[in-house]
Amino acid sequence: MLLEICANSYQSAMNAATAGAQRIELCSELAVGGITPSFGLLKKVMADLNIPVHVLIRPRSGDFTYSDEEFEMMKTNIQLCKELGCAGIVSGILKKDFTIDTERTQELIEHSKPMTFTFHRGFDWTPNPKEAIIALANLGVDRVLTSGQASNAAKGIVLLQELQQMVKNRLIVMPGGGINPENASLFKEARFQEIHCSATNLHESIHPPKISMNSQKFLSDTHLATSDTEKIKQIVARIHS
Repeated sequence: MLLEICANSYQSAMNAATAGAQRIELCSELAVGGITPSFGLLKKVMADLNIPVHVLIRPRSGDFTYSDEEFEMMKTNIQLCKELGCAGIVSGILKKDFTIDTERTQELIEHSKPMTFTFHRGFDWTPNPKEAIIALANLGVDRVLTSGQASNAAKGIVLLQELQQMVKNRLIVMPGGGINPENASLFKEARFQEIHCSATNLHESIHPPKISMNSQKFLSDTHLATSDTEKIKQIVARIHS
């Protein structure tokens, strides 16, 4: 069984390789489910890592429905990954009703070649996972990362097995979400080919500062934070009056 580690930093990527993981998914900001890593991080990891690197292409947190401008940024980042020699892309797009945006996802798949393509955990929002897995198999996706639409992959293992049976020999269903040393063998016994986890520990890096830079109001799946045109106009008017 192959172990993929979701690495959110250079040190996480190096730790994964040292510990024996066979592949990493490189991203940033685990707190929001991951977003595309910076070019500097990606370039450094590709220079120093000796195991395959898959890169999360997700331009922002929140939902998985993107504007035309965000879609172009995704394709630009995929091209950068291709030029750096990355092994795979992890991405995908949903429509507003949470079904797979097959047209745009197909374009991302084609743009990613010859790198492999993994559809990310946006899959767990789809209203009909069995229809969605067939649609992704028809698109030529190499694997789907999913918890089986449960809060963790152990709870979703029945659906995970059903999905894998439906698309065996067409794509890999890769369980991810809450996998740890205590339950990893469950997925081996169920004959999955690959598993995905972050295997993180939290450690204090500094003493707590006087003012926190974290803001809970921005941690939302259903709301996007954008600079407001009207507020900016009001500020401009007041500082130039």
